[in-house]
Amino acid sequence: MTTLRTLVLTGVAMLAFAANSLLCRLALANARIDPASFGSIRLASGALVLALIVRIRAGGDAAPRSDWLAATMLFAYVALFSFAYLSLAAGTGALILFGAVQLTMLGAGLRGGERFAPAAWAGLAAAVAGLVYLVSPGVSAPAPLGATSMALAGVAWGVYSLRGRGVADPLAATASNFARAVPLALALSAVTAGAAHADAPGVALAVASGALSSGIGYVVWYAALRGLTAMRASTVQLSVPPIAAIGGALMLSEPLTPRLLLASATILGGIAVVLATRARAATRGAASR
Repeated sequence: MTTLRTLVLTGVAMLAFAANSLLCRLALANARIDPASFGSIRLASGALVLALIVRIRAGGDAAPRSDWLAATMLFAYVALFSFAYLSLAAGTGALILFGAVQLTMLGAGLRGGERFAPAAWAGLAAAVAGLVYLVSPGVSAPAPLGATSMALAGVAWGVYSLRGRGVADPLAATASNFARAVPLALALSAVTAGAAHADAPGVALAVASGALSSGIGYVVWYAALRGLTAMRASTVQLSVPPIAAIGGALMLSEPLTPRLLLASATILGGIAVVLATRARAATRGAASR
């Protein structure tokens, strides 16, 4: 029963994370809302839901310390993510985002002195090559500005994730960071007020992204993590870009181009090799002590 619960929770969380790309693309592709407003509503609705959950939760830890750097990285991720989807397909955006996140975190490991085995280096090189191939000039290449924005969003999310390592109460910390990111998003909306526009469906999509895919999605993910090893938690996230790509094809009629499919296999396969190699090294290290 515990295994089934973990499996269901993990599946729901991955669907929620992929849904963020689909909801944003649905809203922006049809010009139902501007990206700054989408980001502000997403963060505000997510902050509200997370604050309510933390408030009614029993046995919570003490309030987390303020981490304005984490909140700033969260804001940067949401803002860049929203603007990137003005021009990117859902699957392409999710793949660039995920690749950039993982490469940022792997780069931090290398900088911190972690040693990679030859197989891990080969996997890392494959992932980088796949990302370069995906964004390189060509008929089916993604828009350069959108691809750059999404890559930077991935770097911001990677830094945000690194800031959260070792936090005693990740749910409370996430709620706190969402709350602190809201005024930053509102400031951006004020600066871009001349381009602001939104209709009811656009606002609803932004609220769904914040309250459901982000807010509830994180709650479900943290519940799933109790039954997952670090390796499995990292590996299962490889499913998010394919889910977003399939959803984009079904819901938005976005093409599954040969470039996207080949880049997906190269990027995700390379990262999977790195994760598997690191897990084996960690297991051997633990066994030798």
